[in-house]
Amino acid sequence: MASIPGDGASNQPEHPTLLIPGPVEFDDAVLGAMSHYSQSHVGAPFVATFGETLSMLRRLFQTSNPSSQPFVISGSGTLGWDMVAANLVEKGDEVLVLHTGYFADSFADCLETYGVSATQLKAPIGERPQLSEIEKALKAKEYKMITVTHVDTSTGVLSEIEALSQLVHRVSPETLVVVDGVCSVGCEDVQLDQWGLDAVLTASQKAIGCPAGLCIVMCSERAMKRFQTRKTLPASYFASFKNWLPSGSWLLGTCDSKKTNINQVMQNYEAKKASYFATPSPQLIHALHTSLTQILSRPLSERFAAHREASQRIKSTVEKMGLVQLASKPENQASGMTAIYLPDGVKAPEILPTLLKKGVIFAGG
Repeated sequence: MASIPGDGASNQPEHPTLLIPGPVEFDDAVLGAMSHYSQSHVGAPFVATFGETLSMLRRLFQTSNPSSQPFVISGSGTLGWDMVAANLVEKGDEVLVLHTGYFADSFADCLETYGVSATQLKAPIGERPQLSEIEKALKAKEYKMITVTHVDTSTGVLSEIEALSQLVHRVSPETLVVVDGVCSVGCEDVQLDQWGLDAVLTASQKAIGCPAGLCIVMCSERAMKRFQTRKTLPASYFASFKNWLPSGSWLLGTCDSKKTNINQVMQNYEAKKASYFATPSPQLIHALHTSLTQILSRPLSERFAAHREASQRIKSTVEKMGLVQLASKPENQASGMTAIYLPDGVKAPEILPTLLKKGVIFAGG
């Protein structure tokens, strides 16, 4: 079995090295934060930690617009799909889903659960839809939203987000640009403001380096305005923005913006004021705070460059072994994970136990 060193010796018990896309191996300090003593989720010490965490997420997503809105809610990254589907589109709306693997199918399924019409634009396995194809699709129909998986875990395909967003703003400027960044935020460059993105959803357990259990969503000012002017109530309770934001930001129904609403959760926490809608996990928030502090201790550009360098070493070794990546073109290859075809005649259930005996855990496709 392999032990897990960090920058120095790890205090963790000896265990197989976890090399799946996520959860990943966690730093000792992050795991230590998970052992934080119990706190009141509305007490001043925890509120201060949560507020700092939300502010640090703005830096990670590279947004300085005070009208953009971070959300950190107990749940997996899958909850992010529900938050987008429940709040940013309405029943009967058209959404274009760019398909680079399994998780686009799931996102489309989630959207359709809320009565949204999801049209998938699919690429061959290992490829991504081309900008010319996307432009043609956008011109053929009016879409309220376009979704793209930044890195699809099932294929290791990296989508080019900046050029895509530029295309959408040029061809269909009213279409919201939504990024599934579960497998990218923290290891790939994501610039909410500069690239004109409207929502990016992710989870805690991958490149952010925090144990699983937190859904993280960052919405742009434009996305929040779309929510504020929707004609129908969100078809979710737990995922509804109206339960996580001030009543004044919700213009539909009987809410009186002059009254105080205790459900100003996200904005109150960031302002370091106690608030409540549903109980968060103080231990997970402490772990996320610790991880973000580590991530932001150096320029993000250096972090992304380090991920690219490490990824290239892996990919070079894979090539020297005669193995083939699903994403064969370098521009389609992610920096946070590598997906490879097994040699002919070799199956994952046969090789994974052998790798485990050697002290490493890989994920089957």
